[in-house]
Amino acid sequence: MKGRTAVVVMAVLLLLYLVLVGWRAVLFVQSGEPVGIVIGVALLVLPLIGVWALVREILFGIRSERLVRLLEAEGALPVEELPVRASGRPLRDAADADFPKYKSEVDAAPDDWRAWFRLGLAYDASGDRRRARGAIRRAIDLERAA
Repeated sequence: MKGRTAVVVMAVLLLLYLVLVGWRAVLFVQSGEPVGIVIGVALLVLPLIGVWALVREILFGIRSERLVRLLEAEGALPVEELPVRASGRPLRDAADADFPKYKSEVDAAPDDWRAWFRLGLAYDASGDRRRARGAIRRAIDLERAA
């Protein structure tokens, strides 16, 4: 729930930013000065990139949560039995030792979204966020195609 609250707060802040920057951008463009017009256009383009990134992250979160619910309903969600740090993150050595099991599942069934999702969770537990997101994105794509 904490993550959802953070997303809502960020979305509201981004909307406020867009309104304020959009108003400034219009003023720059209305100045008629070439430099002002360029600044105004930049002030409109950069926030749009931010909106695109935020929407992409929200969709990733919604889709990955959906897969978690599906795996949980099937009883196929891995049980976390790894020792953890005080922060709650798994110890990397323990997570690394558990990793080959999930990698071999993907090697055995490369078109199974469940295996890819569990691999993404294993990557995350090992601290490799980039590969975790890639594996979870692959799981989302495979599940949507099925």
